[in-house]
Amino acid sequence: MIKGFTGAVIGGITSVPGAIIGSFLLGIVENLGIWFLPSGYKDAIAFTLLFIFLLFKPNGILGINKGHKKD
Repeated sequence: MIKGFTGAVIGGITSVPGAIIGSFLLGIVENLGIWFLPSGYKDAIAFTLLFIFLLFKPNGILGINKGHKKD
């Protein structure tokens, strides 16, 4: 359930396609990460990715950005 929430946050809570893309991205990063780290770090990789996205892209990959107006 935590991994599903993490995938939804990465993709954008308001976007179903974004949540799917975010979940795929999470799975790919986790599986690439265990090439370099022990497999016990999969959860740590997921939380690190969640932390990075919450810091730099809090709306997610395809989330709605309400702060910008188009003229």
